[in-house]
Amino acid sequence: MVNSIANAMGFGSGIDIKQLVTDLAAASREPKVARLADLTKQNQARISAVAQARSDLEGFADSLSQMVADGTLRSTPTVSDDSVLTATSRAGLSADSFAATVVVSQLARAQTTYSGVVADHSAAIGTGTMTLTVGGVAKTITIGAANNSLDGLANAINASGAGVTASIIADEGGHRLILKGPTGEANSFTLAADAGADPGLSDFTYGSGGSMTLGQAAANAEFAIDGVAFSRASNIVDDVVPGMSLTLKKAAPGQPVDIGASRPLDMIRQTVGDFVAVYNQLKKSLTSASGMSGGTNALRDLERELAAMVNKVISSHGSINQLSDIGISSTRDGLLAVDTAKLEKALAADAGAVEALFNPRRNATHTEQSDPGIAFALDAIRDKAVGVNGVINRVSKSLDEKGKTLAETLEKVEEREEAYVKRLEKKYGALDAKLAAFKAQQTYLEQQIKLWTNQGND
Repeated sequence: MVNSIANAMGFGSGIDIKQLVTDLAAASREPKVARLADLTKQNQARISAVAQARSDLEGFADSLSQMVADGTLRSTPTVSDDSVLTATSRAGLSADSFAATVVVSQLARAQTTYSGVVADHSAAIGTGTMTLTVGGVAKTITIGAANNSLDGLANAINASGAGVTASIIADEGGHRLILKGPTGEANSFTLAADAGADPGLSDFTYGSGGSMTLGQAAANAEFAIDGVAFSRASNIVDDVVPGMSLTLKKAAPGQPVDIGASRPLDMIRQTVGDFVAVYNQLKKSLTSASGMSGGTNALRDLERELAAMVNKVISSHGSINQLSDIGISSTRDGLLAVDTAKLEKALAADAGAVEALFNPRRNATHTEQSDPGIAFALDAIRDKAVGVNGVINRVSKSLDEKGKTLAETLEKVEEREEAYVKRLEKKYGALDAKLAAFKAQQTYLEQQIKLWTNQGND
């Protein structure tokens, strides 16, 4: 604050210059700052509304996709004897069109071979190269000075990538090397010492008169489904029954096992209700965001796209292929509602078609294009909206930029107002000094007049 000499000596003008400057500065600054504060608050509210809409959309799509992925909405396989085999469902299982009888006559086995007893598994066994051949594919096993031992041979076989697992087990008098290949008769293997290898390596060869002993021969799984014979290299079979993966657990020749599937009707009913409830929450979030001014009107396009899902064809079924076919419809305010009677009628007519809306079948004729299902369709809308050029991403960036602009504007306002205060202090400080001088001169003149007057009366 600028003070005149007169004020410093107690002879100021009598005007409260400090308060005057404060009041004038406040009158200039406060309306501007208040307006910017209101605009910032409104912009932040829009940012929050758009963020909530994005969160609801992503949560909606992710939760529905997860339910489809984890099989919650999928028909569940049934097995009459799970000690022989078990079954799990995959996309494409149709509960009302599958039932069969399985007979498992043989399990798939892996070839195993074992060596004679070696007293010290860390002692030298010889150096050179060996050839490990699995299913006609050869791998070279090298034993040198650094790995010249039973341990070194086992490690070299495991590191070869041939698919054969080497283990060393303790046995009476020492240790044995055990080799185990992949299951399936085509995956049988041989191990031979190459020409020039030390004689000691011949103790660990198998095939064509080798020294290792065959513990178990490789074999395929042999089973029949409704009398049709199948042979597979693995005990996990997922390419025979559409939508179902079988795990063969034991051979039971002549013992039929019935397999089928049951449909989760209660879960489908619950999912229909949950879908409507979550959709309505998302709709309210989008309406709140798009109803605000400031560039968020573009979100109404997203609202319309979501609303169109009700009548979008999402499966290839002839009569039940969209949400409106199972009783889901839009109300006047744009929310969704469920006609329970229509849903039950659709379930009674073709429960599989209803399930396929949420858990679409997948095979040569049922693809993501012909049968996207509601989860795939919603994922497409979500990915488009939150993508780099998506409406939500564009609106969010626009609002963020506006927030930065408002902050920069406020900073400039504060700088201008600070300069304005300094000008006021300088201006009114000088005025105060002049008024103080005038006041002092007035006082002096009054004193002189009074003195003259008194002298005239004498």
